[in-house]
Amino acid sequence: MVNGMTSLILLILWIGAFGATVFALIHAVRQRSDAFTAVDKMTKPIWLAILGGALVFLLIGIGGLGMLSFIAIIATGVYLADVRPKVDEVQRGPRW
Repeated sequence: MVNGMTSLILLILWIGAFGATVFALIHAVRQRSDAFTAVDKMTKPIWLAILGGALVFLLIGIGGLGMLSFIAIIATGVYLADVRPKVDEVQRGPRW
């Protein structure tokens, strides 16, 4: 019972990480290239490679949270917490 519950929790966490990574990758694809450099972040192709790699790492560790999955979660978290808000802000313009 405990092993089954642990596996279920890990699967739910993996699904959440996978969804967040797919969301971040789609967001990065839809943004203009100059928006990334305008906010002093790495270029769009680099972020696409990082997030694409994160997606591959998650698929390699499907259903579990190994070291590759943790690397993917950290990369996705950095994009969603640091890069995404600044890219959105620069494309929105000043708020009055």
